[in-house]
Amino acid sequence: MSGITLTHLNDLKQRGEKIAVLTSYDASFTQRIERAGAEVILVGDSLGMVIQGHESTLPVTMDDMVYHCRNVARARERAFLIADMPFMSYGSPQQALDNAGRLMQEGFAHMVKLEGGRVQLDSVHLLSEHEIPVCAHLGLTPQSVHKLGGFRVQGRAPEAAQAILDDALSLQQAGAQMLVLECVPASLGAAVSLELSIPVIGIGAGVDCDGQVLVVYDALGISVGHAPRFARDFVAGANSVQQALEHFVAAVKSGAFPNQDESYT
Repeated sequence: MSGITLTHLNDLKQRGEKIAVLTSYDASFTQRIERAGAEVILVGDSLGMVIQGHESTLPVTMDDMVYHCRNVARARERAFLIADMPFMSYGSPQQALDNAGRLMQEGFAHMVKLEGGRVQLDSVHLLSEHEIPVCAHLGLTPQSVHKLGGFRVQGRAPEAAQAILDDALSLQQAGAQMLVLECVPASLGAAVSLELSIPVIGIGAGVDCDGQVLVVYDALGISVGHAPRFARDFVAGANSVQQALEHFVAAVKSGAFPNQDESYT
């Protein structure tokens, strides 16, 4: 594998240099994201909403994820490639292993991402034992949107914040090598990033995370429906899509994104 590796991403965290992450679902956007200098591309199950037009990520299938991941992988040259495991594709450790294997063998992903806390410890451990790199996902977990009562900030109460931090540490101990932290107070994003030795990528989790991720359509102001508070339209002030993506990477690197208005308390 050529290009960015987990070792490089860990080095960035240790040096205090921010990691820029964007989603992609096809070859064309992948080429432009690569040119913009993002270290990581996430093939997100967000494709269910921005590509397929669903109200949530729940209808996305493994076949969908493999298809889009393969499209991205063909155009990838440098970026580290993460693929989401879709809803109900990791209900047991063995199912997680089988489907993660598909994403790596058929989709050419470098890492898989799964949502959830302690309930996923056995799956994370099994994947790690089989040399499959795992990115965990805590805070607002879109696949659990109905159980959570909608898209709302997580971890505001002290006990809820502590539970997220405890889950993050447990997932790291089980073998997770990266964490996405979504829609939590900025103070919690900072605390989790400080406590963990693995890179913590925020989305609506404050500027003090080790990196930031946005759905590429949110970054370009073309998402279907209402844009989340933590999104920013980087097309404003840009002369092209390419320049907008470069502005996103530069804003992440400098700490200009997210600002206080794009964060939660």
